Order: sequence, then structure tokens, then C-alpha cells
Amino acid sequence: MRIVMVASECEPFAKTGGLADVVDALARGLGRRGHEVDVVLPFYRGLRPPDGPLDRRTITVPVGLPPGSRADAGDVATVDLVDIRADGYRLRLVDHPFSFDRPDYYVAQGVDYVDNAARFTLLGRAALEGIRLDGEPVDVLHGHDWEAAPALLALRATEAAADPVLRDVATVLTCHNLAYHGWTPRERAWQLGDVGRSVGDVAGVDLLREGISAAAIVNTVSPTFARESLEPAYGGGVDDLLRAKGDRYLGILNGIDTGLWDPATDAALRARYSAAGMAGKAACRADLAERLGLDPGGPILGLVGRLDPQKGFDLLTDAAERLVASGARIVVLGTGDRSLVRGLQALAAGVPDRIAVLDRFDRAEARRIYAGADAFLMPSRFEPCGQGQMIALRYGTVPIVRATGGLADTVFDADADPTAGNGFAFGAAEPDALLEACGRAMSAWADRKRWRRIMARGMATDHSWDRPAAEYEAAYVRAVGLRRS
Repeated sequence: MRIVMVASECEPFAKTGGLADVVDALARGLGRRGHEVDVVLPFYRGLRPPDGPLDRRTITVPVGLPPGSRADAGDVATVDLVDIRADGYRLRLVDHPFSFDRPDYYVAQGVDYVDNAARFTLLGRAALEGIRLDGEPVDVLHGHDWEAAPALLALRATEAAADPVLRDVATVLTCHNLAYHGWTPRERAWQLGDVGRSVGDVAGVDLLREGISAAAIVNTVSPTFARESLEPAYGGGVDDLLRAKGDRYLGILNGIDTGLWDPATDAALRARYSAAGMAGKAACRADLAERLGLDPGGPILGLVGRLDPQKGFDLLTDAAERLVASGARIVVLGTGDRSLVRGLQALAAGVPDRIAVLDRFDRAEARRIYAGADAFLMPSRFEPCGQGQMIALRYGTVPIVRATGGLADTVFDADADPTAGNGFAFGAAEPDALLEACGRAMSAWADRKRWRRIMARGMATDHSWDRPAAEYEAAYVRAVGLRRS
């Protein structure tokens, strides 16, 4: 099949979180299965294309105009499409400096750009114009999150029905995070161009809702979160639409790139190791403790991620003093909610040999924490999938998680299942529940033979992209069948 993905991020070119990893790894996984894959991405400021020849072509793309401009007839923007081979797929960069040559992908000083609807409508329109320019049939247009919804809406527009290149394209939308909708108030709906006139309500346009409605198949990134998101508590305000999709709403568990995440080859680590030879992990632990000034005498609990209440960092803040009193050491790496950062920094200032807080985004340091920590905390209130726990498992670092979403699909409590358990889990999003799970994990850590068995089970688990790529392939086949019927 020929598949065109539209996304706002893709590792290693543009990344703020796990979305970028998924887009790149899935594209490569599909390529290994024999599919022809394009990834359409904004040409952001600072983006470094892969080495190789650049194929640059100039096109015009329909855009919206404010009410009253040229009788609302619309206009066109001149855009360059820059094509280059990435690792197993074609990367197509949409080069429009006014839209994408900015300090941040989405926000200025913490506030969404007011023209985000126009920017990502331009991305989607350029993706479709690129398909027309190629002149080759495409089987599936696969959008990721609300930023890709305008592409699906434009494809659904009436003019596509008679287009010989676009008329048979099937659509899939992956919802990585239901918390972000791309809300566009009615007074700015003109930014969507002609597709904005037929969607939304009197208040405005919820691009995530519209994308879900337009897609033949919708999925999220774990089976458990797919079930949870059918309820209002987890559905992000679109649970009604997800329920209405019926069996056309799927949960496909993400994988991780096991080539990039491999302690046997990871150049960021002080020493390499594998399940067959674990001496290097002890060296990584000693290195982490020494560099951060931690007393190595107790279990080291690592956390890497966005400091946000969704991720349960407030639970950690409330529990940290009692964790330290029970013997734990804590390492936190990440940026986000400033009140959470300041709270953790204040705790660290009181016990600098027990708590280290690294207020930054640092890929190499993240790898050293995955390798050097004994356990990895993910106390998320909700977690569509999560990659941290899968990386931790691969690095022999035992995860302690709240049993929700993809965490529940990948981490199995070693006390509840002594023969297959690979971590520790708790239910209630409360500090006491987190403390209880950490306490059980710390007791297991003190039993070195048991701890090594738990580590070994995690390292033996296959979290590669082979299975998820096959499941997406099946979803594409189904979407194509629905479109052609």
C-alpha cells in the first residue's frame, strides 16, 4: 500500500514528546513490511533534514481569508515541498516560513498561536496537493492528532469526490492525546478555508472532533485506553463520538524502537549491558549517583517526562518526603508546570543527597536515568500509552506505575503475578497508593535474587514495532474496504 502520514512531529526532526517517536518508528515499521510511506511534516525553524539530495518543488495551496476579504473568495499561499529520503520512508517537508519559521511549534510564551488553525490547515492542504502533484494513487491518508484533522476535512470536501487521484483515499486518525483539540473559535474559523464553513457549531470548531467524525477508522494507542476513553472521565470531551464509532474505534498498543533503545549499544551510557551480562547496569547506577551527588545506599527511583498533573507528578511531590524517609533516592528529569518544578526543587534543596531535580529536556541524561535507576516511576492519572515504562523494561529498570491506559497493558504487578510480573502497579491516583506500591517495590529490591528475576522478565518482553505495524496494516486494509464499499 501507499500511505501518506500527516503529523506535526517526527523523530529526529521535530519532537516535543512521544508522538514524534511513534510517527517515525511506525513509518519505518510499515516500510519494513513492504509499504511505501510518506511523512508530511512542517519545515520548522531549526529542523535539520537528513543528509542527501533535496527535491524542492513549489506549489500553491488554498488558504482562508478574513471575512470581507475579496468577498470571502479565498486565496492561495505559495509553498515549497521538500522531499528527502529518511530511514525507510520519504520525508516531505512543507516549507512556508510565515507559518513554521517560529521559535516554537505550537505556542508563544505558553499561549497557543492564534493562527494554529491556519498553519495546520496549510499543512494538510499541502499534503493533498503533494499527492495530486505526484499523480500516483494513495491508499491511506493517516493523520495524527488534531493537527492532521484539516487534511482529513479537506479530503472529505466535495471536490475530492471527482478527483481521480484523491477520490478513493481511505482515512485513519490516531488520537495520541485526547486532551488537545485544536479549538478554533468561530471568529477565527475562516483560517480553515472552505472546509471551515461546513463544520463546527455556533461557538467554533473543535478540530479533534471533526477529525474523528471524518475518519473511516479511528484509533488510540493502547487497548485499555481505548476502553477507558469511552467514558467521560477519560474521553476528553469526545467520548460520545468514540462510542458512536463502534468497532471502527480501535486500541493499538505502541511499540518502541528497539534499535534506538538498547542498553547493549547505547552510546550515552557509562557502560553497556544486556540481559546476558548485567555488570554494566551497576556501573551506570554508580555513575548516575556520583554525577548527581546522590547517596547510593538506597533504591534509586527515576522519573523522566513532562511535569504535569496528568503525569502524576503532584502525587510524587506529596509522597516524596515519606519515600525518602523510607530509604528511596529520587531523580526527576523534565520541564513543565512551574509550581511542580519549584515544589520538587524545594524538596531537593533540603535533602540534596536523596533527591535530584533536573529542570531541562536532555535526551542523553534521560538515557542515563533509564539505565542507572533501579526503578522507574510513572504515576500517571491517565496515560494513553506511555513509552517510558517500555524503555525502562528494556533497560532492566523495574517500572512502578498507576494501572491505567497503556501502563496497564505493559506492566504487570509482581506481587499479584509472581511468575509473570515485571513491575509494580497501583490503582487510586493518591499519594498513599503510590507509597504503597513503592514500598512493595523497595521490599523486592532488597531481595536481590527476586529483583533480578523481575528485571529479566522485563528485558525479555518484545515491545518492538513489528506487532503494532501489523495491526495498523490491518486497520488500513479495513479503511480501504470501507472507502471502496
